[in-house]
Amino acid sequence: MPWIDTQSSIRKSLLTLLLPAAIALMFAAWIVHGLLLERMARDFVEDRLQDEVAFLEHQLRQSGPDEIRDIAEGDYFEEVFHHAFAIRIGEQMHSSPELWTETLEPLLEEPQSGFVHQGDPGTDRAISEFLAYRKALTLNGRPVVIVVAEDLSTLQHSQQELHLWTAVVSGILLVLLLLAIWQAIRLSLRSVGRLQNGLKSLQTGASKRLDVKAPAEFQPLIRQLNQLLDTLDQRLTRSRDALANLSHSVKTPVSAIRQVLEDETRALDPEMRQQLAQRLSDIDRQLESEMRRSRFAGPQAGKAAKPVSQARDLLWMLGRLDADKNFELETDLAPDTRWPVEEHDLNEILGNLLDNAGKWSRQSTVVNLAENGEQLIITVEDDGPGVDQHAFSTLGKRGMRLDEQVPGHGLGLAITREITERYGGGMQFSKGTMGGLRVSVTLSRAQNG
Repeated sequence: MPWIDTQSSIRKSLLTLLLPAAIALMFAAWIVHGLLLERMARDFVEDRLQDEVAFLEHQLRQSGPDEIRDIAEGDYFEEVFHHAFAIRIGEQMHSSPELWTETLEPLLEEPQSGFVHQGDPGTDRAISEFLAYRKALTLNGRPVVIVVAEDLSTLQHSQQELHLWTAVVSGILLVLLLLAIWQAIRLSLRSVGRLQNGLKSLQTGASKRLDVKAPAEFQPLIRQLNQLLDTLDQRLTRSRDALANLSHSVKTPVSAIRQVLEDETRALDPEMRQQLAQRLSDIDRQLESEMRRSRFAGPQAGKAAKPVSQARDLLWMLGRLDADKNFELETDLAPDTRWPVEEHDLNEILGNLLDNAGKWSRQSTVVNLAENGEQLIITVEDDGPGVDQHAFSTLGKRGMRLDEQVPGHGLGLAITREITERYGGGMQFSKGTMGGLRVSVTLSRAQNG
């Protein structure tokens, strides 16, 4: 609906939609009530008129014409049935009450049976509009016509009064309905206030996670926010660990070089220069390793990754960094396939696995992307010397992060395992078909849907 601005306010949007709908439905119900009331009143009057004509016919057949004259002259019929009637037996005519005589006697001239609706509400006649039922029959060889009539102006006045009271009651119900809608909206949006307070607690440091009792519609949002907080915490932890490792590895050679350079009594002979150069090369390799891992991680772009595109970008980058080795991608996935994984996390997994495989491979590294039902599978293997099977159980543990100081398969595997477990998956090691190490990472699609 273009006339509803869904980006302005939930409360305003709901009121804009619900209030006119409630008013329109209540007005429609009032119109339908009027139509049904008129129809029911008309059916009721028609049934009563037919019953009373049947009564008069029965009286005529049981008592004869003389008793009908007594009924017409008295108040019996009017008191019992509250309707006017007229009877013609041969050339004799009888009617009651007298006010209806002028109106009903012309109807006795017609021998047809059925309902007659006559009158004009705009006239000055005493009976402006009426409904009558006329029945023609033969009694003892003489023609008889019976007419029973109802003054519709009185009935319509009663209908209008009832319809007016219905409008008043409908108005009261509408006000109560609007109050109920307003209260329902206010109570429903109360959880938004609790969510806002929870975010303020996160901002002030009073809490570390969103623990808000909210409706089911807000639970996916809360889970996504908590997952984002977990991701940020893990990245911060990894950054601090990497910084601590880098500081520890660089501190010693830097101190040694500084001592040598500050010692004015020691001459820089060729051997000493070579040692200093070697120390600086170690520092440069360590910094380059951390910078390369930072490039692999890539920017965060939301929880929707294109695995084929990201794998191709990483393989191209590795091919440029190490032109002597071959990096290949094998997959049956379409280029626009999306996985419910955050781009940063997928880049972290692919980058760490390819970095390890590339360092240990002799010539080739192959990455395979596949899907098996609800499982997302990433397989990386190389043609390097591989790892002894007894050491598979130690790969990927936090203690193996010390291997970052020396190139090897331990680089980043602990981080990769942590990300994999967060997505409801696992990481397995085996011997590859090319002779090197094969690492298989499995992620759960359902865990992230």
